[in-house]
Amino acid sequence: MRLSSDSFVPVRVTLVYRALAIALIAASAACATASSTGRGAASTTGAPYDVVIENGKIVDGSGNAWFYGDVGIRGDRIVTISRRGELGKVAAQRRIDANGLVVAPGFIDIQGQSGGQFLNGDGRDVGKLTQGVTTEILGEAYTAAPVSDISIADIPADRTAQIASAKRFLGPHGFDAWLRAMQAHGISANVGSFVGASTLREYAMGMHMGVAAGPALDSMRTAMRNAMEDGAFGLGSALIYPPGNYANTEELIEIAKAMAPYGGVYITHMRSEADQLLEAMDEAIRIGREGGVPVEIYHLKAAGKRNWSKAPAMIAKIDSARAAGLDVQANMYPFTAGGTGLAACLPPSASADGKLFENLADPAMRAKIRAEVAHPTSYWESLCELATPDGVLIAALRTPENARWSGHRLAEISAAAGKDWLETVMNLLVSEKRDIGTLYFLMSEDNVRLQLKQPWMKIGTDATGPDPDSVKSLVHPRSYATYPKILGLYVREERIIPLEDAVRKMSGAVADRLLIHDRGLLRPGMYADVVVFDAATIKDHSTYEQPHQLSTGVRHVFVNGVEVIRDGRHTGAKPGRIVRGPAWRDSGAAQP
Repeated sequence: MRLSSDSFVPVRVTLVYRALAIALIAASAACATASSTGRGAASTTGAPYDVVIENGKIVDGSGNAWFYGDVGIRGDRIVTISRRGELGKVAAQRRIDANGLVVAPGFIDIQGQSGGQFLNGDGRDVGKLTQGVTTEILGEAYTAAPVSDISIADIPADRTAQIASAKRFLGPHGFDAWLRAMQAHGISANVGSFVGASTLREYAMGMHMGVAAGPALDSMRTAMRNAMEDGAFGLGSALIYPPGNYANTEELIEIAKAMAPYGGVYITHMRSEADQLLEAMDEAIRIGREGGVPVEIYHLKAAGKRNWSKAPAMIAKIDSARAAGLDVQANMYPFTAGGTGLAACLPPSASADGKLFENLADPAMRAKIRAEVAHPTSYWESLCELATPDGVLIAALRTPENARWSGHRLAEISAAAGKDWLETVMNLLVSEKRDIGTLYFLMSEDNVRLQLKQPWMKIGTDATGPDPDSVKSLVHPRSYATYPKILGLYVREERIIPLEDAVRKMSGAVADRLLIHDRGLLRPGMYADVVVFDAATIKDHSTYEQPHQLSTGVRHVFVNGVEVIRDGRHTGAKPGRIVRGPAWRDSGAAQP
């Protein structure tokens, strides 16, 4: 069912589709089960279960009240959800006593950033799995596909490995090839993705500024449609970074129109989260309204102390849009600092044509950049200015002359160099010849609490899931602590939201948003993505200064029926699979 281009599909329609899909999945599972009684309890004479999790407090991901029960798993599926004790005598290869523990659906990270790890790293996603994450959704701004000759031509010639990797994903179904490559590499969590809007921009325009029109825009729309058929969830933009911020509103509307018939979602790191926050929200809502697609806002926030008071208006704007029939929602992470590259302190023109480091090494260009910072000719936001140099923490510097400043504030580094913050930023970027991971302290703790209460809010990390034994440079604590912090601090200690709602925001709400019909809930027939945690002790330990500390309290995690976390430790298993959007069409090979 499609509505006119100036409407969104109502939430009730999505829920009807989801309920029907769940019913069909459950019916299929029931046929495959030897026999069932009551709430799905299997006969003791039937085939043995692979896993029985018994005596747990079931929080099923729907937001419904918890109940005591047992979960039976066979193969990669949940076969049975029963009242406590009903599976006590059935045969099972592995039995877990969850007495005193919560049993919940695996968490779905709507803003995962582990694509590089899934494609080229060890794939274990340790930092995420130990939080209870079983599925990562990628796609903010950049994805490894689709790829064109234009985008490959913009890769520096000396980066031969990067060029060779990119060429694997040429062709109309490069997005599908990329998803399959991650699974084939071996991953512990499931993975799905939006299409990066910056990737589409590079596909047709390279790193050139200017309006995308004519053949370039047609090329972007075609690539968008192909990616939707490959299983993308929609379009993911980040409009503060080049080349994403080279795109105007009309370009994004046209791409949204291309994905609308496929059920795509427009998810966005908006053009402003600070001084023009409300105006940026208007732009995002317009893209959804005129493009005919739902809108999801990445890591909703009011950034910069002078903007903290805008949070109620920000929430009211979403509520107002929804009251008018527009499907606008958001997600967040529970921290007062964000994290991105140091280049986010510079105007978009500094990165024109993909020549950031060449431009910064050119005295004439430096003078132009300095003039643009002092007297902007168009709207853009410097995160260094918003956070102030005291609120900018440099995560990792590699060159010998800079390494001693890793983990220090920009204000301290600038004072030691005898330079202002802008000169220091440009010098660091030139000497490192890469963007530099940086933490920006921008948000209000009161606003974090306020946002968590909103019914349309979901949780995402905006982070990778590193292994603390192999990564030593500073990272944002959200890589290890996002979900345990919410469950420990905001649910148990401060009682900001109830346990059932927190789990829903981490699982079922994300699955509903992305029309993932076979994950996100504890239901017979669903894939067996299951997390068992201790609600009384779950706790985050990662800090900004000492981030590489795993959270505790997550006891067991299953992905597709395979235990990847046992007694709080990674088993080394890599059962992760591709999770695809609603328009997926098999491009040749069978769905993994």
